[in-house]
Amino acid sequence: MDIRQLIESSMKAKENAYAPYSKFRVGAALLAKDGRIYTGCNIENASYGVTNCAERTAIFKAVSEGVKDFISIAINSDSDMFVLPCGVCRQVMAEFSYDMKVYISNRYGEYKEYSLKDLFPVPFTKNDLE
Repeated sequence: MDIRQLIESSMKAKENAYAPYSKFRVGAALLAKDGRIYTGCNIENASYGVTNCAERTAIFKAVSEGVKDFISIAINSDSDMFVLPCGVCRQVMAEFSYDMKVYISNRYGEYKEYSLKDLFPVPFTKNDLE
C-alpha cells in the first residue's frame, strides 16, 4: 500500500465529518494487515462527551467486521499543523496494533511519520489487569 493512497483516503474520509460545533474536521484511513482500508471521520454531538474521533471510528468499523490486525493509520485534519491523535485514540490503537505506523497529514497533504510506540510509550494493557 502506497502511503500517499492512505493519506488521500484519510482526506476523503474527512469530507464526511460531522463537526457542527468545533468546525474541526478529521479523517482517518486504517490499513489492515489483509490490505483492506477502513475509513472514519470525527462525529460530534451536542453532548460533547459522546463525540467520537475519526481514528476510533475507523478502528471500530474494522473491529465490527472482525478485523483486528493493523499496519498503519493515516490521519488528516483541516489544520495547517500536524495534529496528533488524542490519548484515548492512542490507547485504542495500542489495544489492537501497538506496532502500527501513524501518518499525520495537514490540510495540504504534507505528512509526518511516527510509530505508535513513540507516541504512546507506556499503554495500559491486558497484562495490567492480571
